[in-house]
Amino acid sequence: MKPTLFVLAAGMGSRYGGLKQLDGVGPHGETIMDYSVYDAIRGGFGRIVFVIRRDFEADFREKILRKYENHVDVGLCFQSLDALPEGFRPPEGRTKPWGTNHAVLMGKDVIHEPFAVINADDFYGRDSFAVLGAALSAMDGKSGEYCMVGYRVGNTLSESGTVSRGVCTTDAEGYLTSVVERTAIERVDGRVVYADEEGRRVEIGENTPVSMNMWGFTPEYFDWSEEYFVDFLRKNADNLKAEYYIPSMVNHLIETGRAKVKVLDTTAAWFGVTYPDDRAGVVKRLARLVEDGVYPSPLF
Repeated sequence: MKPTLFVLAAGMGSRYGGLKQLDGVGPHGETIMDYSVYDAIRGGFGRIVFVIRRDFEADFREKILRKYENHVDVGLCFQSLDALPEGFRPPEGRTKPWGTNHAVLMGKDVIHEPFAVINADDFYGRDSFAVLGAALSAMDGKSGEYCMVGYRVGNTLSESGTVSRGVCTTDAEGYLTSVVERTAIERVDGRVVYADEEGRRVEIGENTPVSMNMWGFTPEYFDWSEEYFVDFLRKNADNLKAEYYIPSMVNHLIETGRAKVKVLDTTAAWFGVTYPDDRAGVVKRLARLVEDGVYPSPLF
């Protein structure tokens, strides 16, 4: 069975502003998401499922799904604030859903095979989908053996400002031992540095693996996520800003010995529109990839 690509597309671009998932940045108005779908198809994925907000559905079907329907099987599911386990209700005053792993949980009833998770507004690159597609195909029928694409931190920086990244540590066999969120990462005088808890700059190796939210799971991940979400809500039900993130869930599974996560190396360079000033650079890089024959234009 071919793996499924699960695209997290329910968020608004808070720093960039507006629905950046629909921003045409390719030579023929392609979105960043279009390139991910194209790369996933040639990387061996057989189905694409998007999680979106329900009020975004008509726009999404018209502007996004219609393009893919003759190329790959597509599906939708919806993230909402009140999609909670029995016995829980959103606290008064909370306005946004519960984070990336809550979004992943929305796929439980529609995904029954090994699947990848990505952000809608990140450009991941051809090599990463090839690497992840091969790993997921080998995971069919297994349980508790997951993977993530570990980008080399030097390939994930923005020229317009600092970035936050989940910095990964691995054991001798290449399995993930932890993901620690590091902030204010940038290149200074040719070196990659981040700000530690005291605000001091700490140098980090150019090829240190970081998480760009590109994961590979098998279906029982949904059950474990549901179980842990109940614990999360018991502790955070009244916290208006608490978010249930994928790395939190993954760290929990690793710590409890339920799962292990292989970190897959990729030569791909990540890019995206973290800041408004990034957009022109993204347009230029995509145009160059088309000129170099990596992508056709138009894509679909």
